[in-house]
Amino acid sequence: MDFVADGMCFACGQKNPIGLKLQFQREGDRYCATFTADQALQGYHNVLHGGIVATLLDEAMARLVWELHGPAATAKLEVRYRKPAPCGVPIMVCGWITDARQGGRAVATAADARLQDGTLLAEATGLIVRLDRLPR
Repeated sequence: MDFVADGMCFACGQKNPIGLKLQFQREGDRYCATFTADQALQGYHNVLHGGIVATLLDEAMARLVWELHGPAATAKLEVRYRKPAPCGVPIMVCGWITDARQGGRAVATAADARLQDGTLLAEATGLIVRLDRLPR
């Protein structure tokens, strides 16, 4: 299977009609995007579904590795939910690299999602695999 960036990614694809259309920017060593969820993405009333929160965190980590090193995919994702994420309110999600040693193939990452006042909603750690380093 080839991993091709065709603009249809659910999280960042600008061509995906039902996608989140996240747009990331580098902020020092962090890769960040701001997202405001519509109620169509809620779990409980006015609370963003936890799977969407996990998607935001995963995308911040995997996209950063892709941006820096080329094609990459998540091998491991661990999410810790701290507070309910509200719908209709801007949420900033940022990812960063914590360790890239493992033979150059796997990159350890972390991410968090916060409200504009700094309130921590969720945090994650991930292991992102550089696809160009996989044996064929």
